[in-house]
Amino acid sequence: METGVGSVKNIAVIGAGMAGLSCSQALQQAGYLVTVFEKSRGPSGRVSTRQGEGWQCDHGAQYFTVTQQPFVTQVQKWLQLGVVAEWQGRLYEANEVSLRAKQSEKQRYVGVPRNTCPARQMAQSLTVELEQTVQQITFAEGKWRVHSKEHGVYPQEFDKVVLAIPAPQAQALLGFNLELQALAASVKMRGCWALMGRYAHTLDLPFDGLFVNAGPLSWVARDSSKPHRLHEGSAVKEVWVLHASAEWSEANIERAPEEVALELLAAFKALGGEAPLEHSVHRWRYADCANYMHQGFAWDAAQQLGLCGDWLNGGKVEGAWMSGYQLAQAMIQACEPCY
Repeated sequence: METGVGSVKNIAVIGAGMAGLSCSQALQQAGYLVTVFEKSRGPSGRVSTRQGEGWQCDHGAQYFTVTQQPFVTQVQKWLQLGVVAEWQGRLYEANEVSLRAKQSEKQRYVGVPRNTCPARQMAQSLTVELEQTVQQITFAEGKWRVHSKEHGVYPQEFDKVVLAIPAPQAQALLGFNLELQALAASVKMRGCWALMGRYAHTLDLPFDGLFVNAGPLSWVARDSSKPHRLHEGSAVKEVWVLHASAEWSEANIERAPEEVALELLAAFKALGGEAPLEHSVHRWRYADCANYMHQGFAWDAAQQLGLCGDWLNGGKVEGAWMSGYQLAQAMIQACEPCY
């Protein structure tokens, strides 16, 4: 592909979660210059893993499934690279009175040795500016500038911008574009309290993953049952993750973490669990949506501004990845000629 000096389009992507990385990867492969801005210390967004001394725990998205061909191709690449493996955990379902095995033909995949690994693989070939909390994007004379809390105005000007962040965060940046701002405002995102418990022994429970349909919990998993999770020689022999339901999390979103932990651990004990040696608590402020959209992405051709994320595409890891991929394809097809 021949290009003139200085003619390659520069694109800023705000957010290095699955949608932002997918979009960035496709745009860069098409010949664009892409800079990704991420407020955290590393990429992956909510497909996240907490690490401590002798232990780790996927405390965000738990696994992913695969149905759509572009994502199938991506997952096959990850499998070949060894950053993804199938999780063949024993899955159960619990309601108020019974516990039963959950029948499912789905293949469930996880990152290995932790869920952040697929995102980090995508990020390796990208320019990712970490610990940049974007507070404002401005558009003047056909060019975009990115302003972060930590570093002020980024020196590079951009031809296009993609917001690959939760809907409330996108809404806060879109005061100049009322149509896209209203789109982001129409989605209600909900929080999730997550607890990570460490044990010195194996819990005698029949399940590795449990869908819970009553009480404060929605999901319980033996995180250490996933491939390549345990640390050799560690005193921690098992790690469990507890996710509170969206309804309970929203009702208790401002409570102290230790108060939340007491209630979640009590609910786990009622399911046959035990109190852990140690635990950590994390609050996901924007974990899922009460009302997902299904349009895939949004693109404003006049301002060269796009939105992608799981909230626009039905949720889940595949939904997020496909949202970013579909936006990138639309941007590439709309740019004739790009150079």
